[in-house]
Amino acid sequence: MDWQLLFLSFGTIFLSELGDKSQLATLSLSGSSAAPRFVFIGSAAALLLASSIGVILGDSISVLMPTKLLKAIAAGLFAIMAMRLFMTDSSSQ
Repeated sequence: MDWQLLFLSFGTIFLSELGDKSQLATLSLSGSSAAPRFVFIGSAAALLLASSIGVILGDSISVLMPTKLLKAIAAGLFAIMAMRLFMTDSSSQ
């Protein structure tokens, strides 16, 4: 087992998920729910499914193209999302 990769992926996802929209939605749902454990199960299952899709797509795409190109595309997509968020946020003020 590659412990370094396990802890790197855990730390990266954990830190990136803190305070995001899904966590705020979960907070809101559990606060207004009589059964917060079901909110936990539902939100955990959704995160597992989304992560599984990412792993499957990443693994499948890495067979078709070099890892360096895949990382460059991912970085470009992150940059585009950041710019869109920045532009949306600054235009609302």
